[in-house]
Amino acid sequence: MEKTETTWPIFQGRDPNPERIKTLPPAPPWRRFNRDARRERGTKYILTGSEVEMVNAALYLRRPILVTGKPGAGKSSLAYAVAEELDLGDVLVWPITTRSTLEDGLYHYDAIARLQDASLARSKEGSEGEELQDVGRYIRLGPLGTALLAREAKRPRVLLIDEIDKSDIDLPNDLLHIFEEGEFEIPILSRLPDEERFRRVNVFQHREKERVEVERGRVRVTEFPFVVMTSNGEREFPPAFLRRCLRLDLKPPSPEMLTKIVRQRFELGDRLPTEIQSLIDTFIDLRDNEGRELATDQLLNAIYMVMEDVNILDRQVLREVLLKSLTEIQ
Repeated sequence: MEKTETTWPIFQGRDPNPERIKTLPPAPPWRRFNRDARRERGTKYILTGSEVEMVNAALYLRRPILVTGKPGAGKSSLAYAVAEELDLGDVLVWPITTRSTLEDGLYHYDAIARLQDASLARSKEGSEGEELQDVGRYIRLGPLGTALLAREAKRPRVLLIDEIDKSDIDLPNDLLHIFEEGEFEIPILSRLPDEERFRRVNVFQHREKERVEVERGRVRVTEFPFVVMTSNGEREFPPAFLRRCLRLDLKPPSPEMLTKIVRQRFELGDRLPTEIQSLIDTFIDLRDNEGRELATDQLLNAIYMVMEDVNILDRQVLREVLLKSLTEIQ
């Protein structure tokens, strides 16, 4: 890990000194947000044999995987690992909230922008320009719609539907038809006359800068995407929905797996420093013997602080602050 000469503590709650912020060390690898960091999320994810088997079954059967597990178990990282190893492009992410609807995942029609452009064109030219007649310019496929429109055979897109258990009760059922039929309609395009049956629309990710052709407003699957749906187990799903999914329950990592994760994340050798091994042992004791609800990234946070030689927190405070149970209110 890259090291810097750090002034600690950076924030002291007293004498103003803007120079101290310049000594802030690099962010932990899992808290970086560039494209390389997203790729690293996939390359450094460690899978068990059963997880590998489930991924292969989903690829063969063209079925989505419903991944359950406690917070911090690495559920969403599975999608990045598959995309990276098989070179399937950027992961398309659909974060679910209580307000999410099926249409949010499929497409968005910006009628307001079209009206504003039409008004501007009339004020300048007295009539609508040719571009304004192209309604496809104002349609952008959502993450699910973009994933379904993958055109290259045997090169599916990877779609992460994150925390689907937070959704409205109807969303899982709304997804059933899409998963079974592999197609959907964009009504405003399907109503166009026959001579305008082909329209180009924008895809989900801005950086792709791509427009794809849709015929008669209907998007049809060429290659079913690899879909990972994550759930923290906050609700149950209807049997009809579960029947169309493969289900994978991620268990908390074993002591051996935790050691592998730490070595991988921090690029350490076989022999771990004594203090890091001690933190791993403490984490395991708190989780398995004292029953604390802990996530793996809490251990990684604590190890990062130790490796950066942070002295503001003594080891007891480190244990109590960074390894606090997820279910503990105070």
